[in-house]
Amino acid sequence: MVPPMLEKFHKGQMGRIAVIGGSEDYTGAPYFSAMASARLGADMSHVICEPQAGQVIKTYSPNLMVHPYMRQSSHASTSDSASSIAKNIIDMLPRLHVIVIGPGLGRDPLMQDTCAKVIEAAKKQNMPFVLDADGLTLIQTRPELVQGYRECILTPNVVEFGRLCKSKGLNVDGLENGQAAEKLAKAFGGVTIIQKGAKDYISNGDKTFISDIQGGLKRSGGQGDTLTGSLATFLGWRKAYLDKIWDHDGDLDPVELLALAAFGGSSVTRECSRLAFSKKGRSLQASDLTDEVSTAFTNLFEGLAPKLVGGAARLNKITYDYQR
Repeated sequence: MVPPMLEKFHKGQMGRIAVIGGSEDYTGAPYFSAMASARLGADMSHVICEPQAGQVIKTYSPNLMVHPYMRQSSHASTSDSASSIAKNIIDMLPRLHVIVIGPGLGRDPLMQDTCAKVIEAAKKQNMPFVLDADGLTLIQTRPELVQGYRECILTPNVVEFGRLCKSKGLNVDGLENGQAAEKLAKAFGGVTIIQKGAKDYISNGDKTFISDIQGGLKRSGGQGDTLTGSLATFLGWRKAYLDKIWDHDGDLDPVELLALAAFGGSSVTRECSRLAFSKKGRSLQASDLTDEVSTAFTNLFEGLAPKLVGGAARLNKITYDYQR
């Protein structure tokens, strides 16, 4: 599913991604997510955020397109509502392939309600999306937003995973080797769960996979943003594959491709963490992962001895084979 680099391609075909988040207090997360998508190979990476966040994010990189459409309750005018704010974002959706919701979003009710409107619109367009951080907070309180929507990937850490299980009334104590992720994915009607940890467990409720390529040992904040951006680019490439914009056998179906995208995003993030930790050790920060995205991808998929054998090979239940 990883596209070749061909002269015939034009701008936008390799992925048009938008990260929705970024509030007055949190400007780094949407930047790290959008930059990971760009560094991995998406053609166009957008950030849709609160105006106060937008002013800051624009100074981080000129490579990102920043849209200050979101509003926190404290900055909203009397005429602003979740519906009116969401309209500008929903009008953008036909120009996008994938959206990420949550990095730096915060828990402001108006920001959360706006994202709920966007999710409903994205579902009507059958658009894939990734939910993380406070995007998962929204799903904990309103699980019906993603119930049964198989074009959705949730990326909870250990605390967020527990809260999602609680929202569904699940007891997963004692479950091992991805069984908890599988149970939660089933409870949500087949969404894809990436349960982050020492090993990442990936499940859609029917099949469960383990992503256990070596990562780093520093658990600094913001590393999950590299994951969400990487996932978005792989999902963009999935669309390019399904649209058959290059010649290929077409033997991968949409469900299998989504699992490959989830595994690819997890693997790239873990390799970024390994590379960054080898250089920075205890001082590792989220920005260090951003700097390693290109090298991580090459190590896994395109080098002389790529660690992942056949990047678009078919999946095997429970584990992948890869060269260390």
